[in-house]
Amino acid sequence: MVREGFCALVMLGAGLVFGAPVVPGLGAEHPLDEKQVGKVLTEELGCAACHEGMGKEGVKSGPDLSEVGSRVSADYLKRYLAAPHKTHPGTTMPDVLGGLPEAEKQKVSESISHYLQSLKSTEEKAASVAGDAKRGRAIYHEVGCVACHSPRDSEGNEMSLDGVVSLAHVGSKYHGGELAKFLGDPLKVRPGGRMPDLGLTSSETTALEAYLGSAVRPADAHAPTEDEVKLGKVNFEKYNCVACHETGKSLPSQAGPKLSEMDLSQGCLTGDTVDYQLDAGQVKAIRASLEKPLVFSDADRVTMRLTKLNCISCHVRDDFGGIAEGLEAYFHTTEEGLGNEGRTPPPLTKIGGKLKPEWLSKVLYDGLTVRPYMLARMPQYGREALAELPELLAKVDELPEVELLAPGREDKPMINNGGHLLLGEKGLNCIACHNYNGKESQGMKGLDLITSYQRLQPGWFYEFMQNPGAHRPGIIMPSYWPDGQAVQTDILGGDTHEQLRALWFQFSLGRSARDPAGLRSMPNALEVTDRVRVYRGRSKIAGYRGIAVGYPGGMNYAFNAENGALTGIWKGEYVSANWRSQAAGDFSPAPKSTVVTLAQEVGFLQLADDGAEWPLVPVMTKEAPVNPDPLYPRNRGYAFQGYAFDEAGNPTLMYECGEIEIADRSVVDGEKGLKRTFELTSPKAGVVYFRALTGGVSEKSEGRYATSDLSVTFSGGGALLRSMGNGDGKELLIKIPVKAGKTTYTLNYELLR
Repeated sequence: MVREGFCALVMLGAGLVFGAPVVPGLGAEHPLDEKQVGKVLTEELGCAACHEGMGKEGVKSGPDLSEVGSRVSADYLKRYLAAPHKTHPGTTMPDVLGGLPEAEKQKVSESISHYLQSLKSTEEKAASVAGDAKRGRAIYHEVGCVACHSPRDSEGNEMSLDGVVSLAHVGSKYHGGELAKFLGDPLKVRPGGRMPDLGLTSSETTALEAYLGSAVRPADAHAPTEDEVKLGKVNFEKYNCVACHETGKSLPSQAGPKLSEMDLSQGCLTGDTVDYQLDAGQVKAIRASLEKPLVFSDADRVTMRLTKLNCISCHVRDDFGGIAEGLEAYFHTTEEGLGNEGRTPPPLTKIGGKLKPEWLSKVLYDGLTVRPYMLARMPQYGREALAELPELLAKVDELPEVELLAPGREDKPMINNGGHLLLGEKGLNCIACHNYNGKESQGMKGLDLITSYQRLQPGWFYEFMQNPGAHRPGIIMPSYWPDGQAVQTDILGGDTHEQLRALWFQFSLGRSARDPAGLRSMPNALEVTDRVRVYRGRSKIAGYRGIAVGYPGGMNYAFNAENGALTGIWKGEYVSANWRSQAAGDFSPAPKSTVVTLAQEVGFLQLADDGAEWPLVPVMTKEAPVNPDPLYPRNRGYAFQGYAFDEAGNPTLMYECGEIEIADRSVVDGEKGLKRTFELTSPKAGVVYFRALTGGVSEKSEGRYATSDLSVTFSGGGALLRSMGNGDGKELLIKIPVKAGKTTYTLNYELLR
């Protein structure tokens, strides 16, 4: 293993010694050779942005600067442009002004900062919210921030570690509220994904902002003049900043020498043109990677990507990676009895052969998890950073196929009963340590076994069950089939293959599977008192990322956060929850409630015209079990951004439809009604379509449409009632005109029974 190309950040009183650019995955032991290190460095430093012939694959894009004037203080911009490595130790941003005399350098950096100050958001500045710094400290040290950033001592000082990205600068960087906003959606500003999305709620981001020291500051005192902005734009182009950064404006970039024409003994590598402050090891590695064309195998490309994205700081793959010594204490669990498996992220060894492609995509792109007891979160790196990774993993990690055939008519009763017995207390008693089918185990609350068929490839399942310790050393799960021999010989004749086949069949039954013997259903009837109540979890009515909202007085609704649709409204008791967990719980509307269900498809779209079909959620069956469109919501421009609560506990749901940001809030309106208000923030004027009702919809009066169960009333915009593409009734679309900036639109639902 190699330890080249890293920067050590050393505590010296209140300051930091700054040095070479930091790529966290290269900061400790890693599996890359020198040429691979060099290739990673050229990608992370963005060399291909200026130099033709290096290939664009994997190149990290710079931050989007189109709204930087709203985010970052003018003073910080000026200091950073004049001395990037001093202002932000370890930055991968080069000093493009390094060859200028100091006085000239200060003038140019100030002029560029004036131009950047002019690049501002059109949306109205939201009031800053004071966060809880104590809670922020706990979040910072629990959700996974310390995988790439220094842990901090009780005084807030960064600890000395190799290869970490310092955050000492953020306290002076952001305007009040902007760090929290960035943490809520980092991929919007940094599409390259090196700062991933951790799925933080608004209260968590404000707590982190308070902890990391971002003060609530007034607007910049000096508003640059038009001439100052023009001069700054000239210098922004002159020093080729546009080669790496989007600004929302069309600006020309300059090309540097082609790779074939470069002299590797000078230029960027020695700081003669722009200065990256590369150390000797980094320079040597980059030269080795550029001296002649390199060809990497698919396995090499996977290893380089996992290193570059620093996945190896949390995950083990083969014989490399894992949590560094000294950081284990920051990985926690709510189920201590599960041991390390309950607190540390799972290995990535054979991950492409372990997970089904559609599930792997959901894990990588949506942060889907089945381990709610693990406090470290799966980061979302975004489409740009993960491009081709799922496909590469599937190719590299391909396992031998194992046929676990579904039972036929004759052997189905035997296989069904055998699997049921194995799971229960008279068999292997799997339910002593695992939740099952949304119901909690009476002992440890290991991951829900019913998800196995949806998640796992049968070949990996077959291997793992016969030797769990080989796939996860130290796992507390016993081996029930050591050396391929069944421990439980009274079920299915002790035949290992048939027992594993029977378990696989049980998992394939999904929600229809019977409860194993010994599993006691403990439904929790959740009640609404004098405040609005919100419960998150898996649900038939609202999908894997369901949100149930209940109001005092008995009105309730369910929202599918995975697809962005209000999917159910009911009057009466709130919900029954079968598994008390935030990330993967199970809830259903209370049994005595009459529920009106709505469509599961995305709620908002920017259609080409009135005739364009509304894309439907893919449906899988046993005959066609593979999801043909696993990224259905994302491919339609939808992205969930969390929610914020008012004083009564009522949530405002926040999500995106392409470039349009939507804040969605409902309040009770009458005995059986909900008033739903959308605040849409758009960079430009246009029309967005909202799918309000489906099924047996008819027009009752102007602006009022209804099914037999529910009516929708609205004013403004155009109503489009048409037959659905699948022939299953009609759909009501509302064409909402949006202006550049903010647009507010309101509609009312009323239960008719």
